[in-house]
Amino acid sequence: MSGSNLLFKVSPGGHLKGEIRVAGDKSISHRSIMLGSLANGVTEISGFLEGDDSLATLNAFRAMGVKIEGPTDGHVIVHGVGLHGLRAPQGVLDLGNSGTSMRLLSGLLSGQAFDVAMSGDDSLNSRPMTRISVPLGTMGAVVEGSDAGTPPLKVKGGQPLKGIHYKMPMASAQVKSSLLLAGLYAEGETCVIEPAPTRDHTERMLQGFGYEVRVDGRTACLSGGGELQATRIDVPADISSAAFFMVGAVIAPDSDVTLLHVGINPTRIGVVNILRQMGGDIELQNERVVGGEPVADIRVRSSQLRGIQIPEEQVPLAIDEFPALFVAAACAEGQTVLSGAEELRVKETDRIEVMADGLKALGVDVSPTADGMVINGGEIGGGCVDSGGDHRIAMSFAMAAMRATGEVKIADCANVNTSFPGFVALARGAGLQITSENGE
Repeated sequence: MSGSNLLFKVSPGGHLKGEIRVAGDKSISHRSIMLGSLANGVTEISGFLEGDDSLATLNAFRAMGVKIEGPTDGHVIVHGVGLHGLRAPQGVLDLGNSGTSMRLLSGLLSGQAFDVAMSGDDSLNSRPMTRISVPLGTMGAVVEGSDAGTPPLKVKGGQPLKGIHYKMPMASAQVKSSLLLAGLYAEGETCVIEPAPTRDHTERMLQGFGYEVRVDGRTACLSGGGELQATRIDVPADISSAAFFMVGAVIAPDSDVTLLHVGINPTRIGVVNILRQMGGDIELQNERVVGGEPVADIRVRSSQLRGIQIPEEQVPLAIDEFPALFVAAACAEGQTVLSGAEELRVKETDRIEVMADGLKALGVDVSPTADGMVINGGEIGGGCVDSGGDHRIAMSFAMAAMRATGEVKIADCANVNTSFPGFVALARGAGLQITSENGE
Protein backbone atom coordinates (compact mmCIF):
# COMPACT_ATOMS: atom_id res chain seq x y z
CA MET A 1 0.00 0.00 0.00
CA SER A 2 1.41 3.39 -0.85
CA GLY A 3 0.38 7.00 -0.66
CA SER A 4 1.72 9.46 1.86
CA ASN A 5 -1.59 9.29 3.77
CA LEU A 6 -0.90 5.72 4.95
CA LEU A 7 -2.02 5.45 8.57
CA PHE A 8 -0.98 2.95 11.24
CA LYS A 9 -3.50 2.18 14.00
CA VAL A 10 -2.16 0.27 16.99
CA SER A 11 -4.29 -1.00 19.88
CA PRO A 12 -2.77 -0.83 23.35
CA GLY A 13 -1.33 -3.90 25.06
CA GLY A 14 -0.08 -7.12 23.58
CA HIS A 15 3.36 -8.69 23.84
CA LEU A 16 6.02 -10.00 21.45
CA LYS A 17 6.76 -13.72 21.19
CA GLY A 18 8.62 -16.13 18.93
CA GLU A 19 11.47 -16.07 16.43
CA ILE A 20 11.66 -13.21 13.93
CA ARG A 21 13.96 -12.52 11.01
CA VAL A 22 13.74 -8.83 10.21
CA ALA A 23 14.58 -7.18 6.90
CA GLY A 24 18.14 -7.28 5.54
CA ASP A 25 20.68 -4.62 6.51
CA LYS A 26 20.17 -1.49 4.45
CA SER A 27 23.75 -0.19 4.70
CA ILE A 28 25.19 -3.51 3.52
CA SER A 29 22.54 -3.91 0.78
CA HIS A 30 23.48 -0.51 -0.72
CA ARG A 31 27.20 -1.27 -0.67
CA SER A 32 26.81 -4.80 -2.09
CA ILE A 33 25.24 -3.35 -5.26
CA MET A 34 27.81 -0.53 -5.56
CA LEU A 35 30.90 -2.69 -5.13
CA GLY A 36 29.42 -5.64 -7.05
CA SER A 37 28.83 -3.31 -10.01
CA LEU A 38 32.45 -2.06 -9.93
CA ALA A 39 33.98 -5.54 -9.51
CA ASN A 40 35.31 -7.85 -12.15
CA GLY A 41 33.03 -10.89 -12.46
CA VAL A 42 29.62 -11.90 -11.12
CA THR A 43 28.63 -11.12 -7.51
CA GLU A 44 25.81 -13.10 -5.90
CA ILE A 45 23.90 -11.45 -3.04
CA SER A 46 21.41 -13.11 -0.70
CA GLY A 47 19.36 -11.42 2.04
CA PHE A 48 19.21 -8.17 -0.01
CA LEU A 49 16.76 -5.62 1.44
CA GLU A 50 14.02 -5.00 -1.15
CA GLY A 51 13.16 -1.60 0.31
CA ASP A 52 12.79 1.61 -1.69
CA ASP A 53 16.19 2.99 -0.61
CA SER A 54 18.35 0.04 -1.65
CA LEU A 55 16.28 -0.42 -4.82
CA ALA A 56 17.12 3.22 -5.68
CA THR A 57 20.81 2.25 -5.61
CA LEU A 58 20.15 -0.88 -7.68
CA ASN A 59 18.20 1.08 -10.31
CA ALA A 60 20.92 3.75 -10.49
CA PHE A 61 23.52 1.14 -11.48
CA ARG A 62 21.12 -0.45 -13.97
CA ALA A 63 20.76 3.03 -15.49
CA MET A 64 24.57 3.16 -15.80
CA GLY A 65 24.70 -0.04 -17.84
CA VAL A 66 25.18 -2.75 -15.19
CA LYS A 67 23.23 -5.98 -15.79
CA ILE A 68 21.52 -6.88 -12.50
CA GLU A 69 19.21 -9.91 -12.13
CA GLY A 70 16.54 -9.83 -9.41
CA PRO A 71 15.87 -9.08 -6.67
CA THR A 72 13.88 -12.29 -6.14
CA ASP A 73 13.27 -13.10 -2.47
CA GLY A 74 16.38 -11.14 -1.53
CA HIS A 75 18.56 -12.84 -4.17
CA VAL A 76 20.42 -10.56 -6.61
CA ILE A 77 23.05 -11.34 -9.27
CA VAL A 78 25.26 -8.40 -10.30
CA HIS A 79 27.34 -8.67 -13.48
CA GLY A 80 30.20 -6.36 -12.58
CA VAL A 81 31.66 -4.03 -15.22
CA GLY A 82 34.93 -3.19 -13.42
CA LEU A 83 35.97 0.15 -11.94
CA HIS A 84 35.91 1.89 -15.31
CA GLY A 85 32.99 0.13 -17.00
CA LEU A 86 30.05 2.32 -15.99
CA ARG A 87 28.28 4.26 -18.75
CA ALA A 88 26.53 7.64 -18.67
CA PRO A 89 22.86 7.27 -17.72
CA GLN A 90 20.15 8.55 -20.11
CA GLY A 91 18.65 10.99 -17.62
CA VAL A 92 18.81 12.18 -14.02
CA LEU A 93 19.37 9.43 -11.42
CA ASP A 94 16.32 9.51 -9.11
CA LEU A 95 17.40 8.35 -5.64
CA GLY A 96 14.04 8.80 -3.90
CA ASN A 97 14.49 9.22 -0.13
CA SER A 98 17.96 7.67 0.05
CA GLY A 99 20.67 9.92 1.48
CA THR A 100 23.07 6.97 1.59
CA SER A 101 22.72 6.44 -2.17
CA MET A 102 23.32 10.10 -2.97
CA ARG A 103 26.25 10.65 -0.62
CA LEU A 104 28.11 7.44 -1.54
CA LEU A 105 27.43 7.87 -5.26
CA SER A 106 28.81 11.43 -5.14
CA GLY A 107 32.21 9.98 -4.27
CA LEU A 108 32.02 7.00 -6.60
CA LEU A 109 30.83 9.09 -9.56
CA SER A 110 33.52 11.75 -9.04
CA GLY A 111 35.97 9.34 -10.65
CA GLN A 112 33.97 8.59 -13.80
CA ALA A 113 34.56 9.94 -17.30
CA PHE A 114 30.97 11.23 -17.72
CA ASP A 115 28.71 13.82 -16.05
CA VAL A 116 25.83 12.62 -13.86
CA ALA A 117 22.90 14.48 -12.33
CA MET A 118 21.20 13.12 -9.18
CA SER A 119 17.95 14.11 -7.54
CA GLY A 120 15.48 12.75 -4.98
CA ASP A 121 12.19 13.39 -3.24
CA ASP A 122 11.44 16.61 -1.32
CA SER A 123 13.00 15.25 1.88
CA LEU A 124 16.25 14.19 0.20
CA ASN A 125 16.44 17.40 -1.83
CA SER A 126 16.42 19.42 1.41
CA ARG A 127 19.27 17.47 3.08
CA PRO A 128 22.80 18.95 3.41
CA MET A 129 25.41 17.75 0.91
CA THR A 130 28.26 20.25 1.43
CA ARG A 131 29.81 17.92 4.00
CA ILE A 132 30.69 15.62 1.09
CA SER A 133 31.01 18.09 -1.80
CA VAL A 134 33.61 20.19 0.08
CA PRO A 135 36.10 17.37 0.91
CA LEU A 136 35.52 15.79 -2.52
CA GLY A 137 36.38 19.20 -4.00
CA THR A 138 39.76 19.12 -2.26
CA MET A 139 40.41 15.81 -4.10
CA GLY A 140 39.70 17.59 -7.41
CA ALA A 141 36.09 16.46 -7.82
CA VAL A 142 33.37 18.85 -8.98
CA VAL A 143 30.06 18.22 -7.19
CA GLU A 144 27.58 21.07 -7.61
CA GLY A 145 24.30 21.51 -5.70
CA SER A 146 21.92 24.38 -5.02
CA ASP A 147 23.09 27.65 -3.45
CA ALA A 148 22.06 26.14 -0.11
CA GLY A 149 24.28 23.09 -0.72
CA THR A 150 21.33 20.74 -1.22
CA PRO A 151 20.39 18.43 -4.13
CA PRO A 152 19.78 18.10 -7.03
CA LEU A 153 23.51 17.48 -7.52
CA LYS A 154 25.62 17.47 -10.65
CA VAL A 155 28.86 15.47 -10.63
CA LYS A 156 31.27 16.45 -13.42
CA GLY A 157 33.15 13.63 -15.11
CA GLY A 158 36.71 13.51 -16.37
CA GLN A 159 38.26 15.18 -13.30
CA PRO A 160 41.67 13.86 -12.22
CA LEU A 161 41.41 13.04 -8.49
CA LYS A 162 44.23 13.20 -5.94
CA GLY A 163 44.24 11.36 -2.63
CA ILE A 164 43.80 13.45 0.54
CA HIS A 165 44.22 13.00 4.29
CA TYR A 166 40.91 14.27 5.65
CA LYS A 167 40.07 14.87 9.30
CA MET A 168 36.28 14.69 9.51
CA PRO A 169 34.71 17.52 11.56
CA MET A 170 31.84 15.24 12.64
CA ALA A 171 31.45 11.47 12.68
CA SER A 172 29.60 10.27 9.56
CA ALA A 173 29.92 6.89 7.89
CA GLN A 174 28.40 8.32 4.72
CA VAL A 175 31.08 11.01 4.38
CA LYS A 176 33.86 8.51 5.17
CA SER A 177 32.48 6.02 2.63
CA SER A 178 32.03 8.66 -0.06
CA LEU A 179 35.68 9.74 0.23
CA LEU A 180 37.00 6.16 0.26
CA LEU A 181 34.97 5.35 -2.88
CA ALA A 182 36.39 8.45 -4.59
CA GLY A 183 39.82 7.27 -3.40
CA LEU A 184 39.48 4.16 -5.59
CA TYR A 185 39.89 6.54 -8.55
CA ALA A 186 42.42 8.93 -7.00
CA GLU A 187 46.16 9.15 -7.53
CA GLY A 188 48.00 8.22 -4.33
CA GLU A 189 46.60 7.51 -0.90
CA THR A 190 43.26 8.64 0.56
CA CYS A 191 42.98 8.60 4.36
CA VAL A 192 39.93 9.51 6.44
CA ILE A 193 40.35 10.24 10.16
CA GLU A 194 37.16 10.02 12.26
CA PRO A 195 36.46 11.97 15.47
CA ALA A 196 34.46 8.94 16.74
CA PRO A 197 33.97 5.44 15.33
CA THR A 198 31.16 5.04 12.78
CA ARG A 199 29.92 2.00 10.88
CA ASP A 200 32.71 0.35 8.91
CA HIS A 201 30.73 -1.67 6.34
CA THR A 202 32.51 0.02 3.42
CA GLU A 203 35.97 -0.86 4.72
CA ARG A 204 34.96 -4.46 5.48
CA MET A 205 33.25 -4.96 2.15
CA LEU A 206 36.10 -3.46 0.10
CA GLN A 207 38.36 -6.01 1.79
CA GLY A 208 35.79 -8.71 0.97
CA PHE A 209 36.10 -7.72 -2.70
CA GLY A 210 39.89 -8.09 -2.42
CA TYR A 211 40.77 -4.37 -2.17
CA GLU A 212 43.39 -3.44 0.40
CA VAL A 213 42.13 -1.04 3.08
CA ARG A 214 44.42 -0.16 5.98
CA VAL A 215 42.57 0.57 9.21
CA ASP A 216 44.45 1.87 12.23
CA GLY A 217 42.29 3.05 15.09
CA ARG A 218 40.07 5.79 13.71
CA THR A 219 41.97 6.15 10.42
CA ALA A 220 41.09 4.27 7.23
CA CYS A 221 43.36 4.50 4.17
CA LEU A 222 43.42 3.08 0.67
CA SER A 223 45.40 3.75 -2.50
CA GLY A 224 43.85 4.27 -5.93
CA GLY A 225 44.44 2.11 -8.96
CA GLY A 226 43.48 -1.35 -7.65
CA GLU A 227 40.69 -3.67 -8.75
CA LEU A 228 37.67 -5.31 -7.11
CA GLN A 229 37.02 -9.04 -7.57
CA ALA A 230 33.47 -10.42 -7.47
CA THR A 231 32.38 -12.32 -4.36
CA ARG A 232 29.31 -13.77 -2.59
CA ILE A 233 27.51 -11.66 0.02
CA ASP A 234 24.94 -12.87 2.57
CA VAL A 235 23.37 -9.70 3.96
CA PRO A 236 22.62 -10.04 7.69
CA ALA A 237 19.32 -8.84 9.19
CA ASP A 238 19.44 -5.10 9.95
CA ILE A 239 20.09 -4.23 13.60
CA SER A 240 18.29 -0.92 12.99
CA SER A 241 15.14 -2.86 12.03
CA ALA A 242 15.67 -5.35 14.86
CA ALA A 243 15.85 -2.39 17.28
CA PHE A 244 12.08 -1.78 17.06
CA PHE A 245 11.38 -5.35 18.17
CA MET A 246 14.08 -5.16 20.86
CA VAL A 247 12.42 -2.07 22.33
CA GLY A 248 8.93 -3.57 21.93
CA ALA A 249 10.01 -6.71 23.80
CA VAL A 250 11.74 -4.94 26.70
CA ILE A 251 8.78 -2.57 27.32
CA ALA A 252 5.86 -5.00 26.86
CA PRO A 253 5.10 -7.35 29.77
CA ASP A 254 5.44 -11.10 29.17
CA SER A 255 7.52 -10.71 25.97
CA ASP A 256 10.22 -13.17 24.86
CA VAL A 257 11.48 -12.79 21.32
CA THR A 258 14.54 -14.04 19.41
CA LEU A 259 15.74 -11.98 16.43
CA LEU A 260 17.60 -14.23 13.99
CA HIS A 261 20.83 -13.64 12.01
CA VAL A 262 21.20 -9.99 13.05
CA GLY A 263 24.35 -8.07 12.11
CA ILE A 264 26.20 -7.12 15.32
CA ASN A 265 28.98 -5.07 13.75
CA PRO A 266 30.79 -3.36 16.66
CA THR A 267 30.18 0.04 15.03
CA ARG A 268 26.39 -0.56 15.13
CA ILE A 269 25.89 -2.23 18.51
CA GLY A 270 24.99 0.92 20.48
CA VAL A 271 21.31 0.01 20.79
CA VAL A 272 22.18 -3.25 22.59
CA ASN A 273 24.70 -1.51 24.87
CA ILE A 274 22.29 1.30 25.78
CA LEU A 275 19.29 -0.97 26.42
CA ARG A 276 21.46 -3.22 28.61
CA GLN A 277 22.60 -0.19 30.63
CA MET A 278 18.93 0.68 31.13
CA GLY A 279 18.34 -2.82 32.52
CA GLY A 280 17.25 -4.59 29.32
CA ASP A 281 17.42 -8.40 29.37
CA ILE A 282 19.26 -9.00 26.08
CA GLU A 283 21.32 -12.07 25.25
CA LEU A 284 23.49 -12.64 22.15
CA GLN A 285 23.38 -16.28 21.03
CA ASN A 286 25.06 -18.28 18.27
CA GLU A 287 27.64 -15.55 17.45
CA ARG A 288 29.42 -16.09 14.12
CA VAL A 289 31.07 -14.24 11.23
CA VAL A 290 29.37 -14.25 7.81
CA GLY A 291 31.10 -12.58 4.86
CA GLY A 292 33.35 -10.48 7.12
CA GLU A 293 30.40 -9.24 9.23
CA PRO A 294 29.71 -10.50 12.77
CA VAL A 295 26.20 -11.93 13.22
CA ALA A 296 24.18 -13.29 16.17
CA ASP A 297 20.69 -14.30 17.25
CA ILE A 298 19.43 -11.78 19.83
CA ARG A 299 17.06 -12.95 22.58
CA VAL A 300 15.13 -10.15 24.30
CA ARG A 301 12.74 -10.44 27.25
CA SER A 302 10.48 -8.00 29.16
CA SER A 303 12.52 -5.86 31.50
CA GLN A 304 12.12 -3.16 34.11
CA LEU A 305 13.99 -0.25 32.52
CA ARG A 306 15.54 2.67 34.39
CA GLY A 307 16.55 6.08 33.05
CA ILE A 308 20.25 6.74 32.36
CA GLN A 309 22.62 9.41 31.09
CA ILE A 310 23.38 7.94 27.63
CA PRO A 311 27.21 7.72 27.24
CA GLU A 312 28.33 10.02 24.41
CA GLU A 313 30.69 7.41 22.96
CA GLN A 314 27.64 5.20 22.29
CA VAL A 315 25.83 7.91 20.28
CA PRO A 316 27.45 7.28 16.84
CA LEU A 317 26.99 3.52 17.41
CA ALA A 318 23.21 3.96 17.78
CA ILE A 319 22.46 7.06 15.69
CA ASP A 320 19.63 5.46 13.67
CA GLU A 321 18.11 3.70 16.67
CA PHE A 322 17.35 6.77 18.80
CA PRO A 323 13.70 7.09 17.77
CA ALA A 324 13.14 3.58 19.21
CA LEU A 325 15.40 4.29 22.21
CA PHE A 326 13.36 7.42 23.03
CA VAL A 327 10.31 5.13 23.36
CA ALA A 328 12.26 2.85 25.72
CA ALA A 329 13.23 5.92 27.77
CA ALA A 330 9.57 7.01 27.97
CA CYS A 331 8.79 3.60 29.54
CA ALA A 332 11.75 3.66 31.96
CA GLU A 333 11.67 4.65 35.60
CA GLY A 334 13.33 8.04 36.09
CA GLN A 335 15.07 10.39 33.71
CA THR A 336 17.03 9.60 30.53
CA VAL A 337 19.34 12.27 29.09
CA LEU A 338 20.79 12.20 25.57
CA SER A 339 23.41 14.73 24.41
CA GLY A 340 25.98 14.83 21.59
CA ALA A 341 23.43 13.72 18.98
CA GLU A 342 23.02 16.87 16.83
CA GLU A 343 23.32 14.57 13.76
CA LEU A 344 19.70 13.52 14.49
CA ARG A 345 18.52 16.94 13.33
CA VAL A 346 19.61 16.31 9.70
CA LYS A 347 18.16 12.82 9.13
CA GLU A 348 14.98 12.10 7.07
CA THR A 349 13.36 14.55 9.49
CA ASP A 350 14.62 16.50 12.46
CA ARG A 351 14.29 13.37 14.60
CA ILE A 352 14.75 15.23 17.88
CA GLU A 353 11.88 17.64 17.18
CA VAL A 354 9.50 15.14 15.54
CA MET A 355 10.00 12.51 18.28
CA ALA A 356 9.60 15.13 21.04
CA ASP A 357 6.35 16.37 19.45
CA GLY A 358 5.00 12.81 19.13
CA LEU A 359 5.93 11.83 22.69
CA LYS A 360 4.32 15.02 24.01
CA ALA A 361 1.16 14.21 22.03
CA LEU A 362 1.03 10.91 23.97
CA GLY A 363 1.48 12.71 27.28
CA VAL A 364 5.17 11.99 27.90
CA ASP A 365 7.26 14.63 29.71
CA VAL A 366 10.11 15.44 27.29
CA SER A 367 12.34 18.44 26.61
CA PRO A 368 14.27 18.56 23.32
CA THR A 369 17.73 20.17 23.43
CA ALA A 370 20.06 21.38 20.67
CA ASP A 371 21.88 18.03 20.57
CA GLY A 372 19.52 15.57 22.25
CA MET A 373 16.61 15.18 24.63
CA VAL A 374 15.64 14.87 28.29
CA ILE A 375 12.90 12.25 28.83
CA ASN A 376 11.11 11.63 32.11
CA GLY A 377 9.63 8.14 32.08
CA GLY A 378 5.97 7.70 32.89
CA GLU A 379 2.63 6.71 31.46
CA ILE A 380 2.10 6.75 27.68
CA GLY A 381 -1.40 7.80 26.65
CA GLY A 382 -3.28 7.10 23.45
CA GLY A 383 -3.46 9.71 20.71
CA CYS A 384 -2.44 10.79 17.22
CA VAL A 385 1.17 11.18 16.15
CA ASP A 386 2.60 12.51 12.88
CA SER A 387 5.70 10.58 11.76
CA GLY A 388 6.70 13.40 9.37
CA GLY A 389 7.09 10.75 6.68
CA ASP A 390 10.04 9.25 8.60
CA HIS A 391 10.07 5.43 8.56
CA ARG A 392 11.97 5.00 11.84
CA ILE A 393 9.65 7.37 13.72
CA ALA A 394 6.55 5.56 12.42
CA MET A 395 7.82 2.14 13.56
CA SER A 396 9.00 3.47 16.95
CA PHE A 397 5.56 4.85 17.82
CA ALA A 398 3.95 1.58 16.70
CA MET A 399 5.95 -0.18 19.43
CA ALA A 400 5.12 2.54 21.99
CA ALA A 401 1.45 1.53 21.74
CA MET A 402 2.22 -1.71 23.61
CA ARG A 403 2.55 0.38 26.77
CA ALA A 404 -0.10 2.99 25.92
CA THR A 405 -3.41 3.46 27.74
CA GLY A 406 -5.34 3.96 24.48
CA GLU A 407 -5.11 3.51 20.71
CA VAL A 408 -2.14 5.15 18.99
CA LYS A 409 -2.67 6.45 15.44
CA ILE A 410 0.42 7.26 13.38
CA ALA A 411 0.08 9.38 10.22
CA ASP A 412 2.26 9.49 7.07
CA CYS A 413 3.71 5.96 7.25
CA ALA A 414 4.27 5.11 3.56
CA ASN A 415 8.03 5.60 3.93
CA VAL A 416 8.29 2.49 6.13
CA ASN A 417 8.83 0.77 2.77
CA THR A 418 12.17 2.58 2.38
CA SER A 419 13.79 0.40 5.05
CA PHE A 420 11.37 -2.30 6.18
CA PRO A 421 8.84 -3.60 3.65
CA GLY A 422 6.58 -6.14 5.39
CA PHE A 423 6.95 -4.49 8.82
CA VAL A 424 3.21 -4.51 9.59
CA ALA A 425 2.74 -8.22 8.77
CA LEU A 426 5.85 -9.25 10.72
CA ALA A 427 4.92 -7.12 13.75
CA ARG A 428 1.36 -8.45 13.74
CA GLY A 429 2.63 -12.04 13.56
CA ALA A 430 4.82 -11.36 16.62
CA GLY A 431 1.95 -9.95 18.68
CA LEU A 432 1.62 -6.24 17.91
CA GLN A 433 -2.04 -5.24 17.39
CA ILE A 434 -1.45 -3.10 14.30
CA THR A 435 -3.40 -2.32 11.14
CA SER A 436 -2.53 -0.03 8.24
CA GLU A 437 -4.99 1.84 6.07
CA ASN A 438 -5.16 4.75 3.68
CA GLY A 439 -6.37 7.77 5.64
CA GLU A 440 -8.02 10.79 4.10
